[in-house]
Amino acid sequence: MTTRPGSPRRAPAGAAVLREDVTEAIRAAVFEELAAVGFARMSIEGIARRAGVGKTAVYRRWKSKLSLVLDLLGAFATQGLPAPSTGSLYGDVRALLEVASHALRHPVASQVIPDLLVEAARQPEIADAIKAALLDSQQGVVAQIVREAVARGELPEGTNPERALDLVVGPLYWRLVVVRGELPKGYVDDLARSAVAALTA
Repeated sequence: MTTRPGSPRRAPAGAAVLREDVTEAIRAAVFEELAAVGFARMSIEGIARRAGVGKTAVYRRWKSKLSLVLDLLGAFATQGLPAPSTGSLYGDVRALLEVASHALRHPVASQVIPDLLVEAARQPEIADAIKAALLDSQQGVVAQIVREAVARGELPEGTNPERALDLVVGPLYWRLVVVRGELPKGYVDDLARSAVAALTA
């Protein structure tokens, strides 16, 4: 049997058709379940119940809760953060800090990230996924900020993007993820000025 050009392709007989709305419901349920009970206590049963589907629907897509979480972190890494382009080093640094602070203060993220960092110490797969999702994507953004600042003459040639990332985002992670404290009024502005001063020193 031949298929005419342009005609819709049929799934092979007996193949399971995975509905995208169900897949998205499961992904949303994973984040909610992680925030509610943590990775160690999270179960496929709990995810399925929260998503309003059967366990089979989850297992058709992922073989375990670890593979599910790794898939979600991988998707987050490919999305990445948008690189700001305000026309100045201070503006770019402040814009990056604003976006990062909102993301880290999200109720789900504030519960999920610390829990996954604990699990990363036990499971190398999670450590690698977190590195890709949180570190590698932000390194790319900061590298672009540095390149544009060098081109404008705001930073010297040879400025190290990894050091820039430590100076810019490191204090924010410390306060929101480790200390888990509130950000005082004007904190993002002060941190942006301090980071720029350190980079240009």
